Amino acid sequence: MLEYLRNASEKPLAKFLIAILAFSFIGWGVAEWIFGGGVSETNLVRVGDADVTVNQFNNQKSQSLAAMTREQQRAIYTDAATMKNFNNRVMNSVTGQQKIQNRARDLGFVVSDHRVAREIRQVSAFQENGQFSEERFDSVLSSNGWSEAAFAAMLRDEIARSMVSVPMAEQVKVPEFAVDASYNARYATREIDYKVIKFDDFKVNAPTDDMLQTYYAQHPQTLPETRRVSYVFVSADMSKPDSYDEGMERMQKVEDEIIGGDTLENAAKKHGAKFVQLKDFARNGATNDANITPAIVAQIFGMEEGADSETIEGAKGFIIMHLDKINPAHSAEFNSVKSTLVPEWTKAEKRKQAYEKANSILVDLNKDKKWTGATTKSVTRTEGAPVAVLSDAFNNPVGTNKIVETPDAFYVLSVKSVKAPNVDKEKKDKLRKEMEGTVMYQIQADYDKFLEREYPVKVNQKVYNRFIEK
Repeated sequence: MLEYLRNASEKPLAKFLIAILAFSFIGWGVAEWIFGGGVSETNLVRVGDADVTVNQFNNQKSQSLAAMTREQQRAIYTDAATMKNFNNRVMNSVTGQQKIQNRARDLGFVVSDHRVAREIRQVSAFQENGQFSEERFDSVLSSNGWSEAAFAAMLRDEIARSMVSVPMAEQVKVPEFAVDASYNARYATREIDYKVIKFDDFKVNAPTDDMLQTYYAQHPQTLPETRRVSYVFVSADMSKPDSYDEGMERMQKVEDEIIGGDTLENAAKKHGAKFVQLKDFARNGATNDANITPAIVAQIFGMEEGADSETIEGAKGFIIMHLDKINPAHSAEFNSVKSTLVPEWTKAEKRKQAYEKANSILVDLNKDKKWTGATTKSVTRTEGAPVAVLSDAFNNPVGTNKIVETPDAFYVLSVKSVKAPNVDKEKKDKLRKEMEGTVMYQIQADYDKFLEREYPVKVNQKVYNRFIEK
């Protein structure tokens, strides 16, 4: 019988073990599949004066993979950038855990055998009929490659880390004057005067070719890179194992034909697959093809011309793509865009005249300190005028006079006065909680920075390149 259990308590405090057990049942198998057996115990990174091994990294990696869908896992192993980002997240996770482990050690926190035993006894996976079962405990650990000592050590570390990283019991209080200041800044209103000078209020004659060429020289247009793709598609119900396996088997036959030198079109005909040719499309352009998802588009724009992709699992089947042609980005010929330049030139000329008018009004306002025909409004930070006008009205002091541009007009703005808001208790309470949450976040961020300074991370790049980026 496990020695830790002899003096166990009955109080349930082991909820966090559910995730660990999920990893045990699922992640361990994933790790074996991915890594092809155990990896030698090699120091991968040093955190403070403690080492993190390749095995620890791989165990965390397996645990993270276990929580992912098959499609997410495939994306990681078929895309180098996705794999690199995933490895970075795993590295941050294991080094973060080790920092907290180091802190718990330096603070002298001790997790007793009694506490470890109490946690183990409360895990439902180790119970039968609501009671701890030694036989079930041994069976679960044995089937998942855990020794009693290793499992107890892992659990002891988890508990120690929880002692250091547990959220503060008491919420940090924000001073009332700070809440008042934020409330006034957020909900105060401002009285403004303004005049609108719309671009379309001005008339311009049709441009000559020389005018358009001059405009185009100042505003050249670049056509984006486009790509032409063809692909083979084998439909399958991805949620049904039989349909999935049948579709995969058929696509493997198609893939063998392609590897043997056949074209995608011929390989598709031989095995009853669908062959599709797409028109040229840009990275941000629509293809009107449900099979070509944003993730696949990103993959297409990472391929070389003439290359074939690996088999991709889509929502409704399997896909192999061929990149037929890359059309690099290039400057558009003047004659090909001449018709589109006319409205642009026209708006630019109207805008120029509108600005001259707005500037004349502003000069007179600054000189005479008064104007006629202006609209007076009381505005909030979100209502009462266009967003650009509101932004300038609240980001400039009272007495400011200026020109504000919007997509179709200039506003000559004068900020007249500020009015304090009426106090709404419910809004103020929500603001206080928001500010307290921000303070707590800042405290946590400061603590994380402290851990980074106290326990610097140094990666063994040679080992990382050998085992992680191999």
